Amino acid sequence: MESSPEPLLSLRNINMTFGGVKALKNVSFDVLPGEVHCLAGENGSGKSTLIKIITGVYRPQPGAVIEYDGQAYSHMSPVTAQSSGIQVIWQDLALFPEMTVAENIAFQTVLGRWPRLVNYNSLRKTAARALARLGVKLDVDLPLKDYPIAQRQIVAIARALVGEAKLVFMDEPTASLTQSETDHLLEIVRTLSTSGVAVVFVSHRLAEVLEISTRLTVLRDGALVGVYPTSGMTQSRITELMTGKTFDQTIRARDVSGNPVVLEVEGLSRPGQFEDISFTVRRGETLGITGLLGAGRTELALSLFGMLKPRSGAIRLEGKPMHFSSNRDAVAAGVAYLSEDRLSLGLIQPQSIADNLVIASLDRIISRGLLSDSRKRDLVAQWIADLGVKIGKQDDAISTLSGGNQQRVAIAKWLATDPRLLILDAPTVGVDVGARAGIFDIVAKLADSGLAIILISDEVPEVYFHADRVLHMAKGRIANWFTPRDCQLQDIEAAVYA
Repeated sequence: MESSPEPLLSLRNINMTFGGVKALKNVSFDVLPGEVHCLAGENGSGKSTLIKIITGVYRPQPGAVIEYDGQAYSHMSPVTAQSSGIQVIWQDLALFPEMTVAENIAFQTVLGRWPRLVNYNSLRKTAARALARLGVKLDVDLPLKDYPIAQRQIVAIARALVGEAKLVFMDEPTASLTQSETDHLLEIVRTLSTSGVAVVFVSHRLAEVLEISTRLTVLRDGALVGVYPTSGMTQSRITELMTGKTFDQTIRARDVSGNPVVLEVEGLSRPGQFEDISFTVRRGETLGITGLLGAGRTELALSLFGMLKPRSGAIRLEGKPMHFSSNRDAVAAGVAYLSEDRLSLGLIQPQSIADNLVIASLDRIISRGLLSDSRKRDLVAQWIADLGVKIGKQDDAISTLSGGNQQRVAIAKWLATDPRLLILDAPTVGVDVGARAGIFDIVAKLADSGLAIILISDEVPEVYFHADRVLHMAKGRIANWFTPRDCQLQDIEAAVYA
């Protein structure tokens, strides 16, 4: 019988306390050479804290044992971790948009104690070699800002390879990617594993966890639940392990054909993005829209919200033609849009929870020409309570909240405008499985109250289980219509991924 290889990384008795709160409780964790290992848990379970201990950002409490690549440590330092080949690709990537691809990948090779001239030809060659290891070709002389998020992820991985990575942590690497982009990234992860680089994969998308990893470590409330082989594991079982709860996966679709029409779109076109789009959304209906990269879903949503101008076609709200010159016109007409990019466009991270929540409805808290603090507090308190947002104080920065609670605040921001139509563009991006269930509970209650909702997602199960009808877009056009009550999940997935 073949024996298992010695771990590349082994941690024992890891404890961490912040302000009297136990963030990690006697956690053990190990990673084998060249394996893809998933670290799973809800937000606040201790995943990021554990990664920061491994990379030297935090020092664990006395008694911890860290063994890495044959060496024993009581704690790591950031310099020791990096020089030993431990790299982290955080969700925000920590890249430099104004710099070139080559500079982003290879800048660490020119760092040192003394100033010296930079050999840009050497930078380009180093960057090209790192990209070649991943089987990717990019123009290394272009500014990084010219590339979409999927290519920026690849640049971050290539930068790790320049650092002679032996162990790479990937924190939510697919959170902002479409399905096709995700498939490409997962293939790159397999390439890393085959070349002997161990990858610790953190993702809220459980289908990816099962597809890419061989073992799974689950944390809950700072404690180790267990280490499991992913072979034979299911998404529902992972969810139970992460949360200690079971979730009902039943189709919510209802027949709302008798309800009055709120939104009517007829022949809407914007050349190069979408063509001849026609549909209706009724009062109390959730219309799901799904499709692959380039399908035109977000561009369509932005046109309905006044951010992009369609070339032709008609938009009617409750029978009245609409011609939006800006998103302000759309908000005034009763249209609200939750952006897929919560961190950059949906919320202002340094600002308070209260300021983020009221920013789209300032007219409701003005008294005698001035902003009323009491009205603001009351409005915020109302929506915090209604949506079950877990906060400390209203004046705390929005960045102090978990992803799920941030998303609830972002939804509350738009509900405070009293919309007739709510457009949710990828509302669960970067949100863990427990928080996702809570968000969809909110969506269901809003629909039951009569709000018309458009739910956009590239995760087919989200629209299948939570929408009344599903519109499938492909290459800017409507490809198919589905009614979840009359089809199987596999039917929609087969059409989308064909």
